[in-house]
Amino acid sequence: MFFRQLLNDETACASYLLGCKSKSLLAVVDPHADLVDEYLAAAEAQGAPIVAVLETHVQADHVSGLPELVARTGATAYLPAGSGAEFAHHPLADGERVQLGNTVIQALATPGHAVAHHAYVVADRVRGEDPWFVLTGDALLVGDAGRPDLHAHGDLTAEELARRLYRSLTGRLLALPDHLLVYPAHYSGSVCGRRLSGHPASSIGFERRYNHALQHATEDEFVAALLRDIPPAPPGQAEIVAANLAGRGSPVAP
Repeated sequence: MFFRQLLNDETACASYLLGCKSKSLLAVVDPHADLVDEYLAAAEAQGAPIVAVLETHVQADHVSGLPELVARTGATAYLPAGSGAEFAHHPLADGERVQLGNTVIQALATPGHAVAHHAYVVADRVRGEDPWFVLTGDALLVGDAGRPDLHAHGDLTAEELARRLYRSLTGRLLALPDHLLVYPAHYSGSVCGRRLSGHPASSIGFERRYNHALQHATEDEFVAALLRDIPPAPPGQAEIVAANLAGRGSPVAP
């Protein structure tokens, strides 16, 4: 398997280029608009095309690179079912798989940071059938859990999303084996969490033991802590979400 983590320190966003080199099939997960040329250059260096572009959720803090990547490569766009995206894409259901040769990406529904949010559990069948790592998006971060307020609206309150996130963490992500590597969508410097590590990778077992957001004894305690001292929303949040839902490369309508 080919795997690269690409970091954008300006927004503290992590994105991923991965796939099967032997079958020449690559995917990008959570692409940042500022890094599109880097994904393309890295794929070209490997002699393999980008055939799939996946989002863990509709981003609220930065413009997605998905529309430009799809336009420049002809790749298929994948988003969680129910995301509300207004452009052509494949809505991934919970448990659905995207197969790239010997690399298998399986959607794991983990709502809470957003109503429609997936983690992606990845296996490399050259090494074995069991999964090797999980791309956790904004659900499980290194040192924290994703904030629940950015996608709250109407009757869907931040508290309700925090409760959904608790169930996603305890019932889904923490049900994964401790040895699974964790690769999130953000690291220290992002407004999507508060006690984020500057090291943008971990494991399920290490987070289970040391992530402060996972140490609460009850759902109510988790929710109260997650709703306390939420940082300001990202600048231009509403415009960014609108651009990402419409599949525009800019938050300003043309």
